[in-house]
Amino acid sequence: MNLSDLLTRAAAEHGASPALLLGDRVLTYGQLNSLAGRVAAALTERGVAPGHRIGLMLPNVLEFPVLYYGALRAGAVVVPMNPLLKPREIAHYAGDSGMKVLFAFESAETSARAGVDGVETRVIPVAPGSLEALLADHPDEAPNVPRRADDLAVILYTSGTTGKPKGAMLTHANMTGSAETARALVHLSGQDAVLGVLPLFHVFGQTCVMNAALLAGARLVLLARFHADAVLQTIQDERVSVFMGVPTMFAALLSALRNGSAPIEPTPLRACVSGGASLPVEILHAFEAAFDCLVLEGYGMSETTAVASFNRTDRARKPGSVGIPVGGVEMRLIDVSDGVGEICVRGHTVMAGYWSLPETTAETLTDGWLRTGDLARIDEDGYYYIVDRKKDMIIRGGYNVYPREIEEVLYEHPDVVEAAVVGIAHPELGEEVAAAVVLRAGACASEAELRQFVRDRVAPYKYPREIWLRESLPKGPTGKILKREINSSGKEMADRV
Repeated sequence: MNLSDLLTRAAAEHGASPALLLGDRVLTYGQLNSLAGRVAAALTERGVAPGHRIGLMLPNVLEFPVLYYGALRAGAVVVPMNPLLKPREIAHYAGDSGMKVLFAFESAETSARAGVDGVETRVIPVAPGSLEALLADHPDEAPNVPRRADDLAVILYTSGTTGKPKGAMLTHANMTGSAETARALVHLSGQDAVLGVLPLFHVFGQTCVMNAALLAGARLVLLARFHADAVLQTIQDERVSVFMGVPTMFAALLSALRNGSAPIEPTPLRACVSGGASLPVEILHAFEAAFDCLVLEGYGMSETTAVASFNRTDRARKPGSVGIPVGGVEMRLIDVSDGVGEICVRGHTVMAGYWSLPETTAETLTDGWLRTGDLARIDEDGYYYIVDRKKDMIIRGGYNVYPREIEEVLYEHPDVVEAAVVGIAHPELGEEVAAAVVLRAGACASEAELRQFVRDRVAPYKYPREIWLRESLPKGPTGKILKREINSSGKEMADRV
């Protein structure tokens, strides 16, 4: 087994069909497969052997899939990296993984070279269209190096919210199985055009977008960055049928549509997938009405190769729920209190462990069960509802407050575009509830109005005593709201708005 086999098979079946599109640049399946084979040949000549780690520090450009599948084809392990990383962060990735080669986008080359100073990692700069020069001496394609199902394919470093990023070890079986699961869940086929705006260096974009699309023989339409108006135009121009994103993207697209962007009629979208964080029910319903398409919410993380549970097209879909476990995966709750417990996951999507961290692995994985740190409840039909991250739960005067519940209420207010609820220190209660809120353009709701709006709808101990109006909320590379930054500096940042 080799994850790159999915490209080889797709090229055999869809060789002349477009595989990747970015602006006016297009690669067919045949061209993509040929370039990946030549990359494998070039890496092998440079001393890369099966199991060596290869870093990819690139945005969503055509070169990312070429190098990704080329490295896998050579039997190497891919280490995807955000091109915005700073030298100190790069040093951790390179040193911890023992990286042999780091392909760095032209804008990140300086940081990459500074980051690998002192370690034996070769930096190869990459610019759009630069692969031809890199592969000039390698006209022949190398074959796929056979790998075992449990051999590593990818090391995905977590966001590091609790310390230094940890490398989740994902095998060829993990990656291949999850891509097939994602393809089947939304019924991807060669007739689909899939929008690739989620970062390919992230598990969601890599597994559910890139790998699943190429497995299906679909056309992957890449965008280097998310901008709502550009996404709307691309959906229209390229007749995108499947869009996958995080909740803030859905909210931004709705806002752009309402602020004067031309409606998409008839909509080319047939299915959308939301992940990465809980999608507020108000946004889900509004998006489906505006775009006349189905929105499916799922749940997963790097440690579960992006996929663990999902709503289905062939059975009852419950807004607000992340569905039921996907095929071959089990889920359960532990340490349950008042119907809420920590999610544990077991099955083919669960990682092999954390790279070079056996003690941390043993704390997280027990008898194949992964402790996720996410809190949820289950209804009578077995559908899971994410309550919050265990570490995000607020304990106010001995009472548990789940930020997701309060955020749902805030999103019901017609003036609210984005909301994030966090706990702040309180001398008597331990923690107090606070919320950072972004209003719609032209809206004028006050902090007092929003506070009263929530107070009227939840128990007295739950409503946010402090509300900070913000122009924007801090977000990670996928567009997920970074609560830890709000928690540490939200008040100071709010005061400057």
